[in-house]
Amino acid sequence: MFLRSKTRKKDGKEHRYWSVVENRRVADGRVVQRHVLYLGEINDAQRAAWCRSIEVFDEDRGAAAQMALFPEDRPAPELACAVVQVKLSGLQLRRPRQWGACWLACGLWDLLQLDTFWQPRLPPSRKGTRWLNVLKTLVAYRLIDPGSEWRLHRHWFDHSAMGDLLGEDFAIAHSHTLYRCLDHLVEHKQALFSCLQERWRSLFNARFDILLYDLTSTYFECDPPEHGKRTFGYSRDKRSDCVQVVIALIVTPDGFPLAYEVLPGNILDKQTLTAFLAKIEAQYGTAERIWVMDRGIPTEETLALMRASDPPVRYLVGTPKGRLSKLEKSFLTKPWAAVREAVTVKLLEQDGELYVLARSAGRQDKERAMRRRRLKRLWKRLHELQRQTLTRDELLLKLGAAKKAAGRAYGLVRIQLPAPDEPVTAATFTFALNRKKLRQARRREGRYLLRSNLTSNDPVQLWTWYIQLTEIEQAFKELKGDLSIRPIYHQLDTRIEAHIFVAFLAYCLQVTLKARLRPLAPGLTPRAVLEKFAAIQMVDVHLPTTDGRTLILSRHTEPQPEQQLLLERLRLQLPPQPPPRITATLEARLH
Repeated sequence: MFLRSKTRKKDGKEHRYWSVVENRRVADGRVVQRHVLYLGEINDAQRAAWCRSIEVFDEDRGAAAQMALFPEDRPAPELACAVVQVKLSGLQLRRPRQWGACWLACGLWDLLQLDTFWQPRLPPSRKGTRWLNVLKTLVAYRLIDPGSEWRLHRHWFDHSAMGDLLGEDFAIAHSHTLYRCLDHLVEHKQALFSCLQERWRSLFNARFDILLYDLTSTYFECDPPEHGKRTFGYSRDKRSDCVQVVIALIVTPDGFPLAYEVLPGNILDKQTLTAFLAKIEAQYGTAERIWVMDRGIPTEETLALMRASDPPVRYLVGTPKGRLSKLEKSFLTKPWAAVREAVTVKLLEQDGELYVLARSAGRQDKERAMRRRRLKRLWKRLHELQRQTLTRDELLLKLGAAKKAAGRAYGLVRIQLPAPDEPVTAATFTFALNRKKLRQARRREGRYLLRSNLTSNDPVQLWTWYIQLTEIEQAFKELKGDLSIRPIYHQLDTRIEAHIFVAFLAYCLQVTLKARLRPLAPGLTPRAVLEKFAAIQMVDVHLPTTDGRTLILSRHTEPQPEQQLLLERLRLQLPPQPPPRITATLEARLH
């Protein structure tokens, strides 16, 4: 076993990186080298310490000898220190644990200066529990390998290096400690987002003048009764069998969240907007913002109030296709304007609003394919029902299921049902295509209608703002996928909100990493980066000494070339290896 160096030029200087390497003979007789430890750079003082403090005890000869660790290129400076004799034959590698992703998560936390925010708000308990470190552990866990708090307690903490990075032991991962920490968080939500807004503006020159607003739902895997905000409602997760809560979210086109709210699971979309508008203006003041929303969220009354306010609240919203039929004749004389390849728009000013009719070739192909597929499936199902021997009630029941599966395609078919006293036969149960509705559907495929009270009539800008709603859909996707905000196992309303709060705090770290990657490593996703860093492990090297103690060196593994390249791209540098420590065995203590 010996030390091997690798020289690399960086920032115009030559750097030497050291590793502990051992020679091992393999089956074919060759001698290969195996990396045991990565030490990083070693200065003169550290080199002298290694040379003078480590001796190897030859068990066969019963004598100690100093190892030749370094090449004899220059003498090591003199350094007086105690000598520790170790038995290399007893070397053990223990507790491999994930280190790299945890270190990156802590780095993102520091980048947002969250310690500064939380320290006065989460002081240590009288028993010495550092709630700040508990919260940091919860957020890192949600970001890296999300699951329940119980799983963090039983499994994840011991297999991660969070304890090493925070200087904590397993006490902070006790289940009761984790749950108690959740009780201290939600009251600081509003102040946190105000702080984050300023931090993102400083780091990335983030703008908050265009706000995307949308809603989603998240369900409970357990079977708690309806209580508080936990109710049955329209499930966007296709889990109508579970109680749920609704989450309203505001993000910028770059994905930075500005605010969110946990709402009852049965609330209607159109009931949420007015209160959220008031909340944002109360928190951030009245400003020149543009609200971008999908259809179904604002009511006509809400839009009228937004136009009548002083100053008017500017909006750009999607509009149900039913309104298009009322404006089709007015649009006929308007010219199409190209906003991008295969996308054209028409503009129409009416009653103090600007209507934007958009036509997308890609969207048309998608909607047409969906309509044909569903209509074909419905047609086949109707023929099957016509051949079956059914009662009228059985037929109605099966038609209800067919209608749900067909969606809008069901309205393109005229169905003649038998009278209540008639049997179900091919003569009494008939169906045919509604040619008029089919022509209307074909004409509207690939088209969608927007409305706004903006004075600008730049069609490119208006369409670009609206299409950015996909960013909020991406935020929901990451919350539900990468960060596993669902399902929720808590039953207390306070714990439910705290669980969602931790998930959003983890999302804030993730969107910060995404913003950092955008100019430095475009094309890489935060999830891909976390997975690459997760491969950097930490291991404890145990070296028994001749006096019955154990020399322990906790070392993270050497980054692989792709990890090293990523570190350079992100302008990150791994910290120095932790210092060694010596522990006494039980036998040594007894003596």
